[in-house]
Amino acid sequence: MEENLSLYHIFYVTAREGNISRAARELFISQPAISKAIRKLEENLETVLFIRTSRGVTLTREGELLYRHVSQAFDALEAGEAQLERNRKLGVSQLRIGASITLCRYLLLPRLQHFVQEHPHVKVSITCQSTFQTLSLLDENKIDIGLVGKPSSLRGTVFFPLMDIQDIFVAAPSYLQNFTLREQGQNLYETATFMMLDEENITRQYVNRAFGEIHRKPSNVLEVSTMDLLIDFAKIGLGVACVIREFVKEDLEAQRLVEIPSEITFPPRQVGFVCRRDEQQLPVIRSFLNTPAC
Repeated sequence: MEENLSLYHIFYVTAREGNISRAARELFISQPAISKAIRKLEENLETVLFIRTSRGVTLTREGELLYRHVSQAFDALEAGEAQLERNRKLGVSQLRIGASITLCRYLLLPRLQHFVQEHPHVKVSITCQSTFQTLSLLDENKIDIGLVGKPSSLRGTVFFPLMDIQDIFVAAPSYLQNFTLREQGQNLYETATFMMLDEENITRQYVNRAFGEIHRKPSNVLEVSTMDLLIDFAKIGLGVACVIREFVKEDLEAQRLVEIPSEITFPPRQVGFVCRRDEQQLPVIRSFLNTPAC
């Protein structure tokens, strides 16, 4: 099959034209080369495809059967090329993005809003997974770009920094007031309810390491699946939440939440976009990376 591909093209043009000289002019090869290719294809298929006459060539019954299938294949290729050309002129392409729910909500959506306004024909798909899963999807070529915390190893990818984020502890003023009245003199880590993301989340692992460095561990932990829920639960006075300062800025300014001083110091973390190194110059990826947030 593979060695016949170029022969099929010569057969297709010759059968369509019904004349070897016209086929030769279209294909920019000599008439003897056309005749040789047709003989080679007939030998490979062990059948006669053309009847030669003084006026040209006509297909045999076997040739007509093969031509129906070959013409469908070349028609499909031409249709594919035409679709690609239309897509190119319209700017149609596909962009597959991976991000955690938290980063999707607070960082990806504002940028994506501007991007789809500027590129309405790009088909965008979003997969919400953890940072670890997002990097795995990128490695498996199931997404084109990921929004993640900066990986410790890039492994054939390139990282584009977006911003620094800072982990902090917050609580509602009412929770702190009630805690002070209820637990006078008690250590916050021993008696307060700490609300954190589940153990598989990279942020939780980061926080666990910070606790380990000061040899402390909260006694009461409430695991929550998303940052949004952590923030909402904190605002209704359910406990102390470990959140990202940049994502609760308005709540802190409005004093719906207050930052709790802690002996744990979280160094800032860097988040940004990551893509495969050999694809960073693809037009759709370059356009997305250059798109500002709304």
